[in-house]
Amino acid sequence: MISAFRRLAKSERIGCFHGLISPCGRSRIPLFDRTSYSLKRFGNGNYLKDGTSYIWKDICISHFSSCAFSSQWSVTSLVYHNTIRWQSVRFRSDSLVTLNTEDHVARFSIGRPNANHGANSKAMKKPLKKSRKAKLNELKWFRLKAKKKMKSPNPEVRIRYKLEKAKRKEVWLIEKLRKYEIPKGPLPVHDPEILTKEEKFYLKRTGEKKNNYVPVGRRGLFGGVVLNMHMHWKKHETVKVVCKPCRPGQIHEYAEELARLSKGMVIDIKAKNTIIFYRGKNYVQPDIMSPPDTLSKQKALEKYKFEQSLEHTSQFIEKLERQLEEYHKHVELYQKNKDIATERATANGDCSVDRQ
Repeated sequence: MISAFRRLAKSERIGCFHGLISPCGRSRIPLFDRTSYSLKRFGNGNYLKDGTSYIWKDICISHFSSCAFSSQWSVTSLVYHNTIRWQSVRFRSDSLVTLNTEDHVARFSIGRPNANHGANSKAMKKPLKKSRKAKLNELKWFRLKAKKKMKSPNPEVRIRYKLEKAKRKEVWLIEKLRKYEIPKGPLPVHDPEILTKEEKFYLKRTGEKKNNYVPVGRRGLFGGVVLNMHMHWKKHETVKVVCKPCRPGQIHEYAEELARLSKGMVIDIKAKNTIIFYRGKNYVQPDIMSPPDTLSKQKALEKYKFEQSLEHTSQFIEKLERQLEEYHKHVELYQKNKDIATERATANGDCSVDRQ
């Protein structure tokens, strides 16, 4: 290596480098120190330190491109490689090292050149944390602002404040309910059995007489309901599903969903809240009786609470909107009557002046 450098062409002195370069290698030897060094340019385009050996401190500089020397040269990066075997792989191969000399400080960055170092450093700054007292003062300010709106003498201000608050709550509840939506996966193909009218009538009477039933309460349909149906079908052919509470028309939705999850047959749907299911002639109890695409008991209760809150919030929003419309109508009517009264008073005044 040394003999190869000795065969290089005559050197040419160029500008001096001022600054401090980051240390590199396992031994953490700095490439340059704080003193000024003069570099020489050889005929093949290589730059080496003047007055020392060609391999300085176990580092061979093979190529300089666009680095910054004093105030005469505007070059910003160099490529170098390490000649010592025990050093890390990172310095064994050629690597691109960017030299940034902004603010009279030299900085290395390995990899791509960092054009906007100052902008990135500003972007990386963490936001300042507020003190506990500042947070309390902010909360007090919001509460005082809300209190002023609630006690405003103008009814429109009070109604609009309640309406905005209810709409924010409605959006929040909708976002919460999205977490409980479970995508329906593809179920295995189920071949439904064909029953005659006599068989349906017999199963209907049998299901009505027997007392075994599965309750569907406020949690709605979840994995435990289907599990209870399979447990009843272990000893009985039919099972009743009683839904309380149940909105009008919701009983048919429950029947369709339970038939899909349990693979049973709907024999009869009572007008109020009862469904009779038949397990099938070739029924075999599945290994997993609670379907995987259903909610747990706890999550079903949480979903019910959010749904109830959303329903009441929607009703409250409708009520406030009606109140706001009535108030606007009242203001328009009041203004209209006031204008009519003003016109009459003006007309009466003109008549009295004419008589005089």
